Amino acid sequence: MNINDYILKDLKTLQLKSTVKSALEQYENFSISHIPVVEKGNLIGSFAESDLQTIEKKEDLLSNYSYLLSSFFTDSEATVLELLKLFANNDCNIIPVLNSNKIYIWYYDLADVLDVFSNSPFLYDESTTLIIEKNEKEYSMSEIAQIVESNNARLLGMYISLRKSDNIQVSLRILTKDMNEIIQTFRRYNYNLVLDHKDDVYLEDLKDRSEYLKKYLKM
Repeated sequence: MNINDYILKDLKTLQLKSTVKSALEQYENFSISHIPVVEKGNLIGSFAESDLQTIEKKEDLLSNYSYLLSSFFTDSEATVLELLKLFANNDCNIIPVLNSNKIYIWYYDLADVLDVFSNSPFLYDESTTLIIEKNEKEYSMSEIAQIVESNNARLLGMYISLRKSDNIQVSLRILTKDMNEIIQTFRRYNYNLVLDHKDDVYLEDLKDRSEYLKKYLKM
């Protein structure tokens, strides 16, 4: 699936000579957080609806409020993950797209990009999420991949999901019929399992022993 197929062209852009009122009318027609301002094909920036709503003089030109413009955009070569990062960093639901000549060629919508991501192999329905943790100086992406694949499993993707103190957490999407073997191998390599997992035989054994000990002490 080509993410470029999701570039939208239905939004009328603004110019600095546009009025605040005309900009707000655009927000009534589209559920968007920002509207791009384009002059002769060049992206000047984007106005956030929340900023324009605070302006009292609705007949004023946008050029009077150019200091409110936000500068963020992408190009046609961006990946889905890069787009998601842009959406998050700029607290927006649209991202202007520029071509190789830095000319504005419309925009991406957050809902469409999320739809592409949700249908990617990384979120394949039959795969399982595993979150592991280790000291940042000791973990290795190649070692993680080797552990998964040495247990006859397929690693669909992984990313660093959290940094805290000196430790790092890595989220994995794994396709396997025996998650327990993978979990135990990670333990042997001194990785901690962040969340309990239903296929964790070692953890279940510890729970059973704990319950037995409690019963014994009550006798």
